[in-house]
Amino acid sequence: MSNNLLNIKEASEYLNISKETLRNWDRTGKLPSIKTAGGHRRYQKETLDEFIGIINKEETSDVVATYARVSSHEQKTKGDLDRQSQRISEYCAKKKFKVEYIIKDVGSGLSDTRAGFVKLGNLVIDKKITYVIIENKDRLTRFQYNFVEKMFGSYGVKIICIDKPDDEGDKEFINDLMMIIASFSGRLYGSRSAKRRKELKLKENSNIN
Repeated sequence: MSNNLLNIKEASEYLNISKETLRNWDRTGKLPSIKTAGGHRRYQKETLDEFIGIINKEETSDVVATYARVSSHEQKTKGDLDRQSQRISEYCAKKKFKVEYIIKDVGSGLSDTRAGFVKLGNLVIDKKITYVIIENKDRLTRFQYNFVEKMFGSYGVKIICIDKPDDEGDKEFINDLMMIIASFSGRLYGSRSAKRRKELKLKENSNIN
């Protein structure tokens, strides 16, 4: 080390990274070096300290929430929910995400009153997170995913979807559709029954008169 300049070996040790990583950062412009007359890389210690500060700031500024959901308590009991959450956590570990919130939810993807979904929404609105990691889009919401994504984005929160194959999701989708059909049929039947009762009452009143 001379004149406060570090060679590539000293700089790599100072940053605790490999020399090849340092060379790549130089080539991509992430951390440019000073070239000597002989073409050797040199680094100012002050520049490295500033770079470390930027990296630390980036690491602490990104706060991640993971969100996993199953539709039924039976799936939760079988361990589906825990396994889904674990897969997301493993993904985050590989990507070196700093996970602050692990949310596990049970309920239909059609419902917007799920406890976990409401908690996640509050974290977004309060600007306590910057990323949401999910396994599949339908884990977050069955329909209107694009709307939810844009809403989260308006608060500076990005959704990262791992997009793993989801056989259980297909079964849940059918169940959700059956729920919609059953609900619609019930309302239609109720409406017709009320109309029929009204007609019978009018007919009875007419006979009395």
